[in-house]
Amino acid sequence: MQKPRKRKQAELHPRPQSRTKPARATICLNKPTSDPYPTHPRPTPEECRAVLDDLLVLHGFPQEFAKYRRQRPTSSDDETHGFPKPEPLDGDAQESVLDGLVKTVLSQNTTEVNSLRAFDSLKSAFPTWEDVLSAESKCIENAIRCGGLAPTKASCIKNILSCLLEKKGKLCLEYLRDLSVGEIKAELSQFKGIGPKTVACVLMFHLQQDDFPVDTHVFEIAKAIGWVPALADRNKTYLHLNKKIPNELKFDLNCLLYTHGKLCRRCTKRVGKQQRKESHESSCPLLNYCKNSESETS
Repeated sequence: MQKPRKRKQAELHPRPQSRTKPARATICLNKPTSDPYPTHPRPTPEECRAVLDDLLVLHGFPQEFAKYRRQRPTSSDDETHGFPKPEPLDGDAQESVLDGLVKTVLSQNTTEVNSLRAFDSLKSAFPTWEDVLSAESKCIENAIRCGGLAPTKASCIKNILSCLLEKKGKLCLEYLRDLSVGEIKAELSQFKGIGPKTVACVLMFHLQQDDFPVDTHVFEIAKAIGWVPALADRNKTYLHLNKKIPNELKFDLNCLLYTHGKLCRRCTKRVGKQQRKESHESSCPLLNYCKNSESETS
């Protein structure tokens, strides 16, 4: 008997009968949402700032996110903390929103290196999104195969492009820059294969909005340090953290938690092939938060 596919791949699996999602969804991204854990007091704004400062001392600001940091509005303490300046550097050309959405789709269930290779290969094979839309699915699959799940991701990308052309008459998402966060969520979440994490990543990285994506690394750390209840799921963690974390801290804290989750054995159960730099317990500044979390639940 064939085994069912893993749940973590669900965002990428479009159904053939329709290119847009049905009205009902797990999270109504286009409507105001309440905190699913209103009696859970953490994280406090002070704790968010403390964790950000601790991780910044340990890692510095992650260079892979520096170009996105430079595109964001500046704040009063950027220079104090050594964050990248908002002025773009050479080679920092702003990506289109559609580029960002496809990059995020390709990043699902693979490494950063492989997803970037897949995107570069796709753009090399098909210079325009019109070329991608008119190409055979098998050709798209071959171009992005190095990123894994090629048939699923190719189908998702083709669906996005087909739906966008049908509704807007052109393959462009720049109109999202003029919409509210709620309207942006409504527009993006209508595409099959696009879930809450993908929408949040596009909001934060490519539209410079204050949102807090919850990937596996962020989710596991949030549970380990008691920022959400032990039985929390990832969708409710996303809703809770977006209510609790101050907007001005969301981008930097998210980038640092993601980076720390990749490197620290103590803060994540996932042990990949990447060499982890911070493998000793004494080097992890979040251990005190983990201990505090354990003492609260004991």
